[in-house]
Amino acid sequence: MTNPDSSVDFVLTRVFNAPRELVFKTMIDTEHLQKWWGPQGCTIEVIRHEPQPGGVFHYCMRFGPGVEMYGKFDYREITPPERLVFVNGFADAEGNRIQHAMSPTWPLEVLNTSSLTETDGKTTLSLHSTPVNASAIEIETFKSGHASMQQGFGGMYDEYEKYLATLVNAAQV
Repeated sequence: MTNPDSSVDFVLTRVFNAPRELVFKTMIDTEHLQKWWGPQGCTIEVIRHEPQPGGVFHYCMRFGPGVEMYGKFDYREITPPERLVFVNGFADAEGNRIQHAMSPTWPLEVLNTSSLTETDGKTTLSLHSTPVNASAIEIETFKSGHASMQQGFGGMYDEYEKYLATLVNAAQV
């Protein structure tokens, strides 16, 4: 169950100079995800990836020697090349959901819907995120985290944009 209060929702829109099919592929393909997913400065180790409804993306983010965090997506809907719906949250090494290590009142699970549209060879990504089964304090924490989410996703999508450019340029050679 998601939260019916739309003021809680985090919404981000970003335009990429790449065709929708390529953007979608790089959002669900294991090899591509390893190269761009996660905060700037971390490396990603994919532990398990099953890009299908009911499947998971369990990964480890490494920020340096001995500094790591785990995350997990539970895929709900994959509609190529236009829509990707998943619930994500922090996890332990075995893939069990855990609270955010630095923010214990962060929602355990967040529903994310990524919609892709293409115009003139450019793809618009619309990301819509909302807490799932969250307490009042978790909802408030999520709302107060919108600015940091904007910054975090912004940095990640800056790197993603550079990565997409290498793929687009390679295809034109």
